Amino acid sequence: MNGPAKSTASLRQKVFGEFKEMAVLALYLYICLGAVVLLKAAILQDVGIHFAIWGIAAVKALLLAKFMLLGRALQIGRKFRGQPLILPILYHALIFLILLLVLSTVEELVVGSIQHRPLADSLARIVGPTVFEGLSVCLVLFLILIPYSAYDCLEDVLGEREAFRLFFVDGARAISVRSPRTA
Repeated sequence: MNGPAKSTASLRQKVFGEFKEMAVLALYLYICLGAVVLLKAAILQDVGIHFAIWGIAAVKALLLAKFMLLGRALQIGRKFRGQPLILPILYHALIFLILLLVLSTVEELVVGSIQHRPLADSLARIVGPTVFEGLSVCLVLFLILIPYSAYDCLEDVLGEREAFRLFFVDGARAISVRSPRTA
């Protein structure tokens, strides 16, 4: 295969790989955020308020996935990689939480200025109108980020193909081969 055709095929594979990664990450986030929306809708319905905004969960999932892939491309959250996995996982999740909060804040401020919203209204849209709600949102988002961070850190240790194989293809057999249990 000649140079230009090979580079075009390589570029096409890279773009497809990044699109696939974005789609999987957005789906994961949509499921997690959708569960939160479902819980909120159930609580509000108990007090007579009908609430269902599934589209917002989808848009937010795509936006957060884009921000997370940007953070991954910038190699943030890579500290403590030689330590026991719990440290890099928690650090990675915390750094990505901060990244998502910062980028979401910037995005909301830009949208707010375009729509001529007061600054306080734009900031309240990020994590909520009260400190308690803001801390709750941050905690839930941190918990959502832990499995993503665990997988990312495990990929660093085992390699992308091996981590994928363990999680999605042949995990039980791979674990039993590595550490046989004795009765």
